[in-house]
Amino acid sequence: MNPTYTSAQKAIHWAVFLLVIGLYGLTYVADIFPRNDPGRALVWWFHISFGMLLFALVVIRIGLRMFLGTPGLPREMSELERWVAKVAHLVLYALLVAIPVLGILVTWYRGDALSFFGLFTIPAPVSADSGTARTIRELHSLCANLILILAGLHAAAALWHHYVRRDDVLKRMLPGTSGP
Repeated sequence: MNPTYTSAQKAIHWAVFLLVIGLYGLTYVADIFPRNDPGRALVWWFHISFGMLLFALVVIRIGLRMFLGTPGLPREMSELERWVAKVAHLVLYALLVAIPVLGILVTWYRGDALSFFGLFTIPAPVSADSGTARTIRELHSLCANLILILAGLHAAAALWHHYVRRDDVLKRMLPGTSGP
């Protein structure tokens, strides 16, 4: 088992973090523009494109995690702490998959095609249904709020490990660091 994550795992971790924060921020930027404004449409186009990028990175990240594994947790951690860490990671990954999938479904049920930065388009395989789109959008928003809360707790736990426990839990995910 590796004492630290690989450079690729670290890069994807931080790229996913930045994408989640950026995508959340884009929803507020869209609110600056009135409905049917081209600026609002452009912001949502970026939101959808970056959301598709997020989904691709999450799939790669899960593949790397399955193939390469993860560093072991510190021996000093209790069984309860280990269980909480595993559950928190499982929920984070579930949200990282669910949020883009829900976003894709919202787009399709609105009757729109998915466009990835204009490079390719995936047409909606379903008929437009505004009621279904609204329900899925609410779930998408709820999951987005939940991931921010959970990511905040995840960051707090990493800082607690670094500054209070003084172990290498945080260091093993920081760029430019290697294991003991």
